[in-house]
Amino acid sequence: MPTEASLLLGAALFALGAAGVVTRTSALSVLIAVELMLNAVNLTFVAAARRYAQVDGGVIAFFVIAVAAAEVAVGLGIIIDLARRKTSVDVDDAADLRG
Repeated sequence: MPTEASLLLGAALFALGAAGVVTRTSALSVLIAVELMLNAVNLTFVAAARRYAQVDGGVIAFFVIAVAAAEVAVGLGIIIDLARRKTSVDVDDAADLRG
């Protein structure tokens, strides 16, 4: 697979994720869209690392995966708390969790 195709695929996935963050109102859908964006960045890092025969992109992708796992843990905790307090997991209802 050529590097340009990988980069274009990464850009398309990132754009889909960004559109999902902007347009969705469900907190779970927004979390999935953020994960899609992080995976698009990982694809870009790995494609660049393969292109230049360096391991740096793979190492950075590993750290992005670790950050994504932490983000999912915290995000799901917030979504569970929101679901317990409200009847829905709408992003607009998340402002009520302050304080």
